[in-house]
Amino acid sequence: MGLNSSKPFDPDTLPELSGKVVVVTGGAAGVGFAVVQQLARRGAKVYVAARDQPRADKAIERLRASGLGPGNGNIEYLYLDLDDPRTAKKSAEDFMQKEERLDVLGELNVCRRDAVISMLTLLPLLKRTANEPNSDVRIVIVSTDGFDAIRHPVQFKSTADFNLEYRSSIFPWPSLMRYCYSKYIVMLYASEQQRRLDDEGVPIIVMTTHPGAINSATLSPYIASIARAFVNAVFTTPTRGAYSTVFAAASDEVRAEPRMYRGAYVRPPNQCTLPPERVRDRKKAQELWALTENVLSELGVTV
Repeated sequence: MGLNSSKPFDPDTLPELSGKVVVVTGGAAGVGFAVVQQLARRGAKVYVAARDQPRADKAIERLRASGLGPGNGNIEYLYLDLDDPRTAKKSAEDFMQKEERLDVLGELNVCRRDAVISMLTLLPLLKRTANEPNSDVRIVIVSTDGFDAIRHPVQFKSTADFNLEYRSSIFPWPSLMRYCYSKYIVMLYASEQQRRLDDEGVPIIVMTTHPGAINSATLSPYIASIARAFVNAVFTTPTRGAYSTVFAAASDEVRAEPRMYRGAYVRPPNQCTLPPERVRDRKKAQELWALTENVLSELGVTV
């Protein structure tokens, strides 16, 4: 359900972000690259959080060469391995030794429990920043409309429930269904994180965003070569696909209407919508959260 109408959007109209610190996971390519670029151009200090440092360093070189100049922000590398929660926690602890604040956590290319790992490990610093006068702290997680494909009963009782294979003949394109399932999980995580922050009285705004139909490397495995010409003609670029996330991360409109944007799903380029009830189901979200905490505990990770 749309809470407002989508309007033309130009990232150059975003406010000045000097003094703000941003972490973007998945910022070395595609939509994430464009998000880093736009936020840095507005003056933010942006960390590209990734496991592969050589790849991230190349992306940072390209970003710096693409138009960052006097008055623009800085772009730095942050080692973050979301495949190993223990390493992810250590990376977050190292980051908190370097920085005294974190204004925006932008999560791209996340799936399954990845989103909650980085959220939980960096949450103490996000909360600390949110308690400062005139702060404006946000968590922005990229999803897609793919979550809407998950209409079958779902439970979160064991780790196997994180890893549904969709091998049954009733599910076409198993890899695509697994992708959709990961986005369903991301939506549940986001809704539960917002509820928990609201219950604590912490003024952090959590949003999910939809980049639109993007012609990117993520899409390639799901289309046949015969369809590529159509995709190239119809689908949008990663630069435009970043608009909804950049808007959610930095627009003054979000802080001006916090009640509307808390837990919202921002469709391209800037339409605030209410996610469907099934991805706001508190019982299901709490079940997912508890399972995630149990998995982390078994790995010796406390957050």
